[in-house]
Amino acid sequence: MPTLYRNSDCPERLEQVVESQSSAASRKARRTLGIAVSLGMLVPLLAGCTVSDAFAFGWPQRLPTPQSEQMFNMWIGSAIAALAVGVFVWGLIFWCVIRYRKKSDELPVQTRYNLPIEMLFTVTPFVVIAVLFYFTAVIQTDVNKISENPDREITLTAFKWNWEFSYPETDPDGDGPGRPVATVGNSDYIPVLVVPTDETILFTEVSNDVIHSFWVPDLLFKRDVMPGFNNQFEVTITQEGAYVGRCAELCGAYHSMMNFELRAVSSEDYDEFLAHRVDGMSTPEALEAIGQEPFATTTKPFDTKPNSGKAS
Repeated sequence: MPTLYRNSDCPERLEQVVESQSSAASRKARRTLGIAVSLGMLVPLLAGCTVSDAFAFGWPQRLPTPQSEQMFNMWIGSAIAALAVGVFVWGLIFWCVIRYRKKSDELPVQTRYNLPIEMLFTVTPFVVIAVLFYFTAVIQTDVNKISENPDREITLTAFKWNWEFSYPETDPDGDGPGRPVATVGNSDYIPVLVVPTDETILFTEVSNDVIHSFWVPDLLFKRDVMPGFNNQFEVTITQEGAYVGRCAELCGAYHSMMNFELRAVSSEDYDEFLAHRVDGMSTPEALEAIGQEPFATTTKPFDTKPNSGKAS
């Protein structure tokens, strides 16, 4: 049988050629990976996104309450951390594919019982879980916190398939049901929930029939409205404006029609609005009297397109 090598140094030269080709392939792979990462970073820029748009991941950025700011920061931080872990793992995978790809039929060295690596793989997930649990517990506590003496109180009553918003402070004596002024929605009218800014507002939720859910997308928050149980939550709205509201719990045939608008106004305008309501004005008339649009101005949730921070 003819031999493959005619000189004793041919195998060494062949090995050098193979190593040279391997090194070139490795450099090419790294260069390709670098180009891919660069193009990935250019996508938000080429799409017309700002840095804040890119790192908001389509979330609303108005953040009109301290609680919404906390939740936004937590979720965006979690997403960035997850992406960082993903990039690290992808990098390890590609490095192993390139560095330890098959070069010959010889079985590579088999490594087992690497205690440091095993400890790293065991401890790291627990550290990640502990950090996420800590921030979740802290923020959840702040979101659910209710002060002893809130500045305002508003009652949210859900029914199939609309909302009633009543203002208990307009009935200081508590003479009976129906005395506080209220705004009730119907099939021809989207109810407007008027709230003051820069004051703590305690919301009490009541359901007349089935489970509903009070949801304002810009607040990054929703709370179920359950029959037989009065849920409560407290927020402080810091930005004036109109915020779309929805029922976020499938509650029947016309669930999708349970729309409302949260209208945040200054404390002075809020007091004037309630005074007009007590005097007999309707909600649209009272809103117009304080210089606001009389009817709902937005029924569409936040837009995920760039530069869409304002309500539609």
